[in-house]
Amino acid sequence: MKQKTRLRIFSCFAVPILLFALDTTTQAGPILGFGRLSANSVGDSLIGETQLTVELSDVGSSQVAFIFRNAGPDASSIADVYFDDDGNLASIASLIDADDGVGGDLGVDFSPGANPPNIPARNNISPSFDVTVGLLADSDAPAQPNGVNPGEQLTVIMNLMSGVTFADTVAAIDLAGAAGGLRIGIHVQGFASGGSETFVNIPPDLPPPPPAPGVVPEPSSMLLMAMGMFGLAGYGWRKRKLQAT
Repeated sequence: MKQKTRLRIFSCFAVPILLFALDTTTQAGPILGFGRLSANSVGDSLIGETQLTVELSDVGSSQVAFIFRNAGPDASSIADVYFDDDGNLASIASLIDADDGVGGDLGVDFSPGANPPNIPARNNISPSFDVTVGLLADSDAPAQPNGVNPGEQLTVIMNLMSGVTFADTVAAIDLAGAAGGLRIGIHVQGFASGGSETFVNIPPDLPPPPPAPGVVPEPSSMLLMAMGMFGLAGYGWRKRKLQAT
């Protein structure tokens, strides 16, 4: 049986701020969207890209909060979260969910570890998404009801590596799969179609990527796909520039 580490917090429903007993100061960071990895269904992929986000927040004590949200309204459930990290995150300190009584959504129940242990469709991105040992969690059975459904959120508190700051963690998002980079992946179930999809975070200010080869986009999605291709081209140029320096 998976063991959970609990951290009791207080929450304010008007403003999503975590107030910690030892450090009541927080620093809000970027809110990241997600782009498709699997693209089994264009419709399901667009649902994930339009209503799923993760926010980074500095909670002090050498820890960073990753707040996964499902804005809704379409049926979907974040069932697994994965981190592909190079030297920034040390371990999962806490999962803020139903077990915490105050601060966690009653319908969300996660534990460290995940099945599958690596994100599906991990090779649909270059470099491949490789989950860092110990930096993953999934919803308890039954997976879809206990996942992050519309209107719900899950907060994952991460311990930082020695010497790593919140600013370093935010900067690592821009490096993505490069040395020192950080990527965040999710496995989503509970779509009305009955299917599932996987997603990876999009660096700030970039639109979602195009669908996987062989997937024909719907007419209403053509403009979004074109924007995604343009954005990824710019991201690839920036990544190559970073690796060359």
